[in-house]
Amino acid sequence: MTSDNDRRRGLLARLRGRPVARSRGRRRLGAAVRLFAALMLAGGAYTVFAPGVQAQDNPPLTGAAAEGKALFDVSCVTCHGRNAQGVEGRGPSLIGVGAASVEFQVGTGRMPMARQEAQAQRKPELFTDEQTRQLAQYIQELGGGPVVPEGANLHSDANIAAGGELFRINCSQCHAFGGGGGALSSGKYAPSLRPATDRQIYAAMLSGPQNMPVFGDNQITPEQKADIIAYIQETLKHDQDPGGFNLGRYGPSTEGLAIFLVGIVALVFTSLWIAGKS
Repeated sequence: MTSDNDRRRGLLARLRGRPVARSRGRRRLGAAVRLFAALMLAGGAYTVFAPGVQAQDNPPLTGAAAEGKALFDVSCVTCHGRNAQGVEGRGPSLIGVGAASVEFQVGTGRMPMARQEAQAQRKPELFTDEQTRQLAQYIQELGGGPVVPEGANLHSDANIAAGGELFRINCSQCHAFGGGGGALSSGKYAPSLRPATDRQIYAAMLSGPQNMPVFGDNQITPEQKADIIAYIQETLKHDQDPGGFNLGRYGPSTEGLAIFLVGIVALVFTSLWIAGKS
């Protein structure tokens, strides 16, 4: 009797466990189906929207930038690469330099360079102002970077006295107190500021060409940049040298040399004259 009861109980237990096992299996199968459907839906959505995302990552160039790219492909690609990534031994990458750097280098005739030198020299401009802006716009849209404000006059209503103080603190060590420039290390030099326009001075402060440090808006604010430009344009370029011959405005070096030579010669001739009289 005990064995028959045990068999019956086991049979009833198995019969009762079948629906539970089946329900668990169905739930697992349903979860797998739902997961597969969700993955298919996500893949389909990515396939549909991925081209749009890629198009947004590479937006089309504006009209000015497209014109600049055409100029770049003809005049700049040899040294800076087809995508402005730079060519080793020829030219650096332009990604991230911004429109300011292009406007300074191209607008002053320093670029294109005929050959690699210690420093790019100012030359007659190869491109017009409009073409320079187009090249700058292309590089700006390609990699971003600092931009010169709009307008030709960037120092209107600026503080000339404050600009003079800022110039003497930050600029006179290289460009001399008169803005005539001076020699630097490794065959480089600080150029004269006399032919520079407002935009070129502003672009130089933003981009830091050659040995010049970068003066971003955190170091010198836009208002202070305008003050410096006002001092250069309204004072240094219009000083009539009331003290006489300016000796090239190279600062105390030439003045000291001139005083030494003139003074020594005068003393020698004075000594000879006194000796002759005695």
